[in-house]
Amino acid sequence: MQKRYDRAYFDRWYRHGGIGGAQRLMRKVALAVATAEYHLERPLRSVLDVGCGEGAWRAPLLKLRPKARYLGFDASEYAVARFGARRNLRLARFADFEALRPCPPADLVVCSDVLHYLPAREIDRGLPGVAALCGGVAFLETFAREDEAEGDDEGFLRRPAAFYRRRFAAAGFRPLGSHCWLSPALAEVATSLEAG
Repeated sequence: MQKRYDRAYFDRWYRHGGIGGAQRLMRKVALAVATAEYHLERPLRSVLDVGCGEGAWRAPLLKLRPKARYLGFDASEYAVARFGARRNLRLARFADFEALRPCPPADLVVCSDVLHYLPAREIDRGLPGVAALCGGVAFLETFAREDEAEGDDEGFLRRPAAFYRRRFAAAGFRPLGSHCWLSPALAEVATSLEAG
């Protein structure tokens, strides 16, 4: 049976207290924004959210940076039908980014709590395109076999962290810590101890 990302799913995992709640999400958004701005050396202008669900990052992001452009993509027909017009969400699977280029490279690319549910072939197809669309920093929140992650474990693929590190590096990302990765466009600019 295929997993359904419908209203009941978002109610359970994100809306009613969810995984960590609004304050935790605000801290993640603030971390990602600050990291991107530090490396770009200017205010954030654009965010591409891949696997955005209902667009939960949009409101806290615009609270911090009201002029930032937010564009989200998700495979949930429910989320896009319900919130697409109001929150600038579009329908797409991660693998679609193999060819999908909906915008110029974004200052911040978000892919939060997505990759550990995707088959390796889908990641391998979409990740190079996601890297090409990242002009600053990517927040790639991903959990691995070694983690004691809390939340939705249905369909969770327990891969070693090395699986993701290899793929992110092959796509040109450099690790910054706390789920942040420097884009291929800026990878050579960072100093030795800023990025691994």
